[in-house]
Amino acid sequence: MKDTELLLNAKDREMLAGAHGPAKQMAMRILIRMSEIAGAKSLLDIEAAHIDSTVYIGEAGLEYAEKLASLGAKVAVPTTLNVSGVDEHHWQEWSVPPNWASGARRQMAAYQSMDAVPTWTCAPYQTEFKPKFGQQIAWGESNAIVFANSVIGARTERYPDLFDVCCAITGRAPAIGLHLTENRAGQLLLNLKNVPASLQMRDDFYPVLGHWLGKISGGRVPVVVGLEVKPNEDQLKALGAGAACSGAVAMFHLVGITPEAPTLEAAFQGKQPAETHEVGMHELRTARQDLTHGFSGKLDMVVLGSPHFSLAEFKQLAPLLRGKTRHNNVRFLVTSSRIMAQLAREAGYMKIIEDFGGQLTVDTCILTSPMLPAEIHNLMTNSAKFSYYAPGLLNKTISYGSLEDCVQSAVEGKIIRDESAWL
Repeated sequence: MKDTELLLNAKDREMLAGAHGPAKQMAMRILIRMSEIAGAKSLLDIEAAHIDSTVYIGEAGLEYAEKLASLGAKVAVPTTLNVSGVDEHHWQEWSVPPNWASGARRQMAAYQSMDAVPTWTCAPYQTEFKPKFGQQIAWGESNAIVFANSVIGARTERYPDLFDVCCAITGRAPAIGLHLTENRAGQLLLNLKNVPASLQMRDDFYPVLGHWLGKISGGRVPVVVGLEVKPNEDQLKALGAGAACSGAVAMFHLVGITPEAPTLEAAFQGKQPAETHEVGMHELRTARQDLTHGFSGKLDMVVLGSPHFSLAEFKQLAPLLRGKTRHNNVRFLVTSSRIMAQLAREAGYMKIIEDFGGQLTVDTCILTSPMLPAEIHNLMTNSAKFSYYAPGLLNKTISYGSLEDCVQSAVEGKIIRDESAWL
């Protein structure tokens, strides 16, 4: 297609012509073509990026990263890096093939050479690189996208792997979708009915609500009313991660809680919702049951940290483990970033996890790394995201429970769930 079909400024044209080097030229070519496919009329400046292309899934992604690096690619805006394919320092403790580890480390090196910040986390919003309200950004990673748009009020579309880095290198993104105010209005109304405040205060409520929200919303922007408590940051993280998996939710509004929804009218930008749905205990119980696949009571492993564990979550976990020991037949894994792990170690939380018999993996994700031994079949988690993806990506059975359920199950060597709050 011709340039006249997509408005480019002078610097865009310079990058396209190669005046700023071959890496920017390659990135701009891809950016323009993808923008045309998306129907963008122009590009806009971004202030930050988060690259999901760091996830190693084979030779094609590695070749792409190393090609950009060989051309001298450098990011044009502050850019964080999503999870990698391997924990560089502890991969030998798991069943990661050496050739996989080698490829993943090469891909990590390629992206670091572009002057991106080696955060290696799917939760960049819990680092010092958290964007600000109203900032235009280009983020990959579904849970990060929905958190940035919904909880922070920054503006990003759902950027896919390999395209996110093009935005980072050029400092530009297509002016489409959730970058634009008119597309951030709510599209359907979800009304919580007769959901006890005591349940709304629980951490295990938010992944379940997110899972249901995603299934009913698809890729639309839902607006939730009826929450009687104000969720904390990790609860909002869990809600968004669940919604981004079971649907394609990139933004939600919680009336009176999230920044672009001080009122119901503001959330819908003065328009009427196209649909209204009520969610009560029946719908929530059904959604909670959806997160358990193939329940047998057997347990081989507990997995926490999808998205990556925050310092607050380490703090919450530590007293639940103190003075206890995991069952010999159950492995207990926490995944996080190197930044959060170091903070947790300095605070003394890691010592408690290690005394319990737990393990830590940093900078990667069990869903994207071939690290599980073949004998691990039955998993338990407190994450809607992990519950949703584990059966398909890992071919494992999965049970969902609260953090307390996960700890108690690891101690007793079998799956235990306290159902009382959901009755």
